[in-house]
This record gives sequence, C-alpha cells and structure tokens, in this order.
Amino acid sequence: MLRDLKAGAISDDEAIKRLERSPYWVWTAMDPTSKLLVVVDVGSRTLAMAQRVVHQATQMLVSGCVPLFLTDGLKDYGTALLTHFGQWMQPERRQDKGPSPKPRWMPLPALLYAQVVRSYRRRRLVGGKHRVVFGTQLAIEQVLAACGWTINTAFVERLNLDIRQRVAALGRRVNTLCKGEDGLLDQLALFQTYHNFVLPHASLCQPLLVPEATKGSGSAKVWRSRTPAMVAGLTEHVWSLQEVLLFRVPPWPQSQTV
Repeated sequence: MLRDLKAGAISDDEAIKRLERSPYWVWTAMDPTSKLLVVVDVGSRTLAMAQRVVHQATQMLVSGCVPLFLTDGLKDYGTALLTHFGQWMQPERRQDKGPSPKPRWMPLPALLYAQVVRSYRRRRLVGGKHRVVFGTQLAIEQVLAACGWTINTAFVERLNLDIRQRVAALGRRVNTLCKGEDGLLDQLALFQTYHNFVLPHASLCQPLLVPEATKGSGSAKVWRSRTPAMVAGLTEHVWSLQEVLLFRVPPWPQSQTV
C-alpha cells in the first residue's frame, strides 16, 4: 500500500480507508484453572465478533454451566454474554392500574461478569478500575478467592505475550508476512494446538508420590509435567510436535448436494 501511495496509484483518503480495514484483532478465551485456550479467532473489534467468540466458548461448556467471565472494557462483551446467558422474565407490577409490564430479557441469576477497564494517556497505561456488569462484586470475589485470585486479566495478558512470541505474523518489528485473515487463522490454529497439547506449563506441574529415576546420574524426578489438555481431561500425556502434525483429523460431515 505504501508503494501504491508513493507512486500516486491511490490517494491519501484511500490509503487511510485501507489502514482502517487492515488491522486484525486476535480474540481469545481461556480457562484460567487449566490454562486451556478455548477460543482463538481473528476479526474486527465489533459486536458481531464478540457474539461469535462467546458463542464458540459456550459450545465448549457442559449443559447448564454458567462460568464467571472476566474481560477488558469492551462493552460488546456484555451484550454477547446477555444474549447467550439470558432469559425472559416478567417484571413485577409497580401500579395497581394500567397495562402489565412487558417481559424483559434479563441475565440468568448465576451469571457473573466483571470488566477490567484501563485508562491510557499518550498510549501509556495510567490506571485501571473494575466494573461489575452482572452479579455482585461480593459474589465474584468469593468465586475468585477460592483459587486465590482477584479481578484481573493477567492470565490473558500472559497468553497474549505467548502468542506474540510464537506466532510470527503477530510479532512486533518482524519481516514475516501474513497474507490475509486465513493465513493468520492457520498460524493461530497451530499455536492453539501447541499451547494445549504440547507445551507443559510450570504452574500445572503435579508432585509425584514416588520420585522417578532419570537417565544418567541426575537427580530423581519429583514433578510430573502437564499440559492444559491433560488438566482438562482431553489427553493423558504430553504430545510431541511430530505427533500433532501426523495426527489424522476425523472427517467432518459434508453437506450433500443434489
């Protein structure tokens, strides 16, 4: 695009329009307990994408499960969560006379959702605050206190760092090109599999009841390495990258054409 602009092939206004369309946002959703990367997608920062990501996350939940959600300050998340975790409710009458109030779409009583809203000045972080959208702050803090956590997005921030380090197309000041959204999705899909099945996480290590001998004269092994997929019950061992690349994916249902 810069080459076309310098050559006069496009105007300044057209270049600005292209820049506004070109950036891709990487959307992620993860389970902080198992560190499982549940959803990874690419798209603009819109309500439609928020609905799409929340819908993908709900497909991974067991029936009736309403987890606690923590996100950044994007308001579209609240609308998307309300769409998937809401129900019609009949408000109580406030007056003896007049028409009955119309049913309203309200969040489920079990839905807990809070945001971490950050403030920036000259592209620098200067502060932040918590915003409780659904539920109460006391109920949210009680759920997080059971794991020793507070309202924050630290797990996703660490995940974003891993993505930038391991997905070449998202690295800063790199010469690796990614031609379009499809190419970026392919790289992110490989990273998601690598993150969940191949990469052991130090915080997920499990102490062994009996130390295991290692090769050579090294000290005995006292910890068992685990990946997010192992903690989530999706597999029983740490996969190798070769095992991932050679894995035969079952064929998906094909649409029948007449």
